[in-house]
Amino acid sequence: MDVHGRDLRYFAAVAEELHFTRAAERLYVSQPALSKQIRMLEKQLGAALFERDRRDVRLSPVGTALLPYAQRILAEWEAAQGAVARAVADGAAELVVGMSTSPGRGGVLPAIRSRFTAARPDARLRLRHVGWHDATAGLADGTCDAAFVWLPLPDPDRYRWVVVAEEPRLVALPDTHPLAERQTVDFADLLDEPFLALPDSAGPLRDHWLATDARGGRPARVGAEVASTEETYEGLVAGLGVVLLAAGNAPLVTLGGVVTRPVRGISPSRFVLAWRADDRRPLVREYAKACELAAESIG
Repeated sequence: MDVHGRDLRYFAAVAEELHFTRAAERLYVSQPALSKQIRMLEKQLGAALFERDRRDVRLSPVGTALLPYAQRILAEWEAAQGAVARAVADGAAELVVGMSTSPGRGGVLPAIRSRFTAARPDARLRLRHVGWHDATAGLADGTCDAAFVWLPLPDPDRYRWVVVAEEPRLVALPDTHPLAERQTVDFADLLDEPFLALPDSAGPLRDHWLATDARGGRPARVGAEVASTEETYEGLVAGLGVVLLAAGNAPLVTLGGVVTRPVRGISPSRFVLAWRADDRRPLVREYAKACELAAESIG
């Protein structure tokens, strides 16, 4: 005896609603068509699945026995369809990688690409630029599958990552600033300076680039908020504040009128490739592995 998935789906809908009209609406079929299908299933089984009168529909003992099995089969089939969809999507092999800062540090991005392409020659890699307002570079809202980001991340338990680069934090300041004459700056000498800060939406990353943990409880003075490299440079040359940045990003702002100096008394920055902890697709893991290997080879 062969019973189709449609038959079980129709039976389960009626069993859960205990009302043929509501079940038909839920299934987007007509009530006569649903009733006919249930009668055909009962004929195949050789037993009534429902006890009906003019007002009520109840499960028969046979229907009661069948229902948990039908629900389990339907749930397994739904899971199977999801697995197939994921396999098809993975076979299509497009990976969207977000970034707010270019990972082209010491040739690491070409090294990652070459390793990933060797492992997955069928894959399409799409890089997506995300503004500084989103510290997760598209991971939180699901628009990116993986992302190059700075630690710390908001809601860190939601993510996994591999470190691509660890770099000292420098201070960038106008070349006319009194501290620009020094070869190295103590962070204690920056405590009263106005700082350029990321938007509030950047969360803990804003605090990281303000070095809040090294201020001994003293709040940072924010001279202006910046959301791009261009705004940072303009804020520096306008004298709105100084800013901490990773050593690898120094060339982005030292375009004239701005210098960078090493800072004593603060921890280094960590640049990582991150992905959502619940995303177990092989494509994501293979890209992460390529990042790990590239970082090891260059480091």
